[in-house]
Amino acid sequence: MTSTAPIYTAATTAGAVASGNYPNLFSDLLGKSGTDVKAKIDAAWQQLFYGNGDTERVYYEVGPDMAYVKDIGNDDVRTEGMSYGMMIAVQLDKHKEFDRLWTWARKFMYHAQEPYQGYFAWHCKDDGTMIDTNPASDGETWFTTALFFASVRWGDGTGIYNYRAEANAILDTALHTSDRNPSSIATNMFDAKAKQVVFVPKVGNDSSFTDPSYHTPAFYEIWAKMASKDKAFWTSAAAASRAFFRTTANAKTGLVPDYAHFDGTPQDTSDHKDFRFDAWRTGMNIAVDWSWYAADPWQREQSDRWLAFFAGQGIDGYANQYSLTGEALSHDHSPGLVGMNAVVAIAATNDRRKDFVQALWDAPIPSGHWRYYDGLLYMLGLLHTSGQFKAWLPAQ
Repeated sequence: MTSTAPIYTAATTAGAVASGNYPNLFSDLLGKSGTDVKAKIDAAWQQLFYGNGDTERVYYEVGPDMAYVKDIGNDDVRTEGMSYGMMIAVQLDKHKEFDRLWTWARKFMYHAQEPYQGYFAWHCKDDGTMIDTNPASDGETWFTTALFFASVRWGDGTGIYNYRAEANAILDTALHTSDRNPSSIATNMFDAKAKQVVFVPKVGNDSSFTDPSYHTPAFYEIWAKMASKDKAFWTSAAAASRAFFRTTANAKTGLVPDYAHFDGTPQDTSDHKDFRFDAWRTGMNIAVDWSWYAADPWQREQSDRWLAFFAGQGIDGYANQYSLTGEALSHDHSPGLVGMNAVVAIAATNDRRKDFVQALWDAPIPSGHWRYYDGLLYMLGLLHTSGQFKAWLPAQ
């Protein structure tokens, strides 16, 4: 582990948000045509959202105006998947699907009353019945950013379709729940001292640590621009997450734990001290932050280190779980991690990054029992790696 964490607050070079240049690695590294890239993304959208209901898709429409994204393997609907589905929809200009997902989430997952007023229950049955009432911070994070992007891309409507107002309401809950009701079991989504996202905004142990994959400094920069208040806090949160990444990534392998203390050390009360399923996404979050804002050159070093580790494990057969020092904890090779590793290539500098982009291009669209998580991360991987995942911001 690294022991010091310099704070970076300003870009050293122009990132994609400033330049408008979102790299398309399929074209730049593999020589794929725009037609080929579009066909690849269209095929993934069609299968995951409109393919066979038993074996291919994860998106299911309900009645005239709602839909949910289902975790097939766990037989539930999660804010993680709902918010990812909305983000994919806004990036691909799929307004109808976006509104259907948001309508379902607001009807069944949203808490209109205390103790979790303003938050969303993290998972429900597909009939809308809440399984757990507590929120998971990643869902709120992605809901907020997708709503801001929808506001810019399509304009605001009324009620729950006033996207910008809805995003601001989530952020108000995230930072001011404790002010509203200090005796509640619910608390703020960000630790006030560390300025870091908590695992679950619930008073007690669950809000005393973080999940590295929940850290999205690129999104916090969006909030600092588009939020109606607390802008300085969101800028500080982005800087805090960039510093946190340095403390939680293993100095040799680049791997990060699923759960960590705010100082970056692994939260070692369970197997989540290791690099497991949540942690796959941290590589994406680091690389995207570099691509969009170029705020911390360490992110390029880290991305090279991350890919060097997986290249050493074998490009076509690396496992999907490891100890932080690099001991394999599984024998499975997952397309979701393949997708995330291709995104890491955006920030990497070594020639090996081409192999990870090629691996995503060659990977079949996930199907079958575990297609939910693998499929959504595969899709996010395609969007980022093709330059189709953009920060939609108001014109200056």
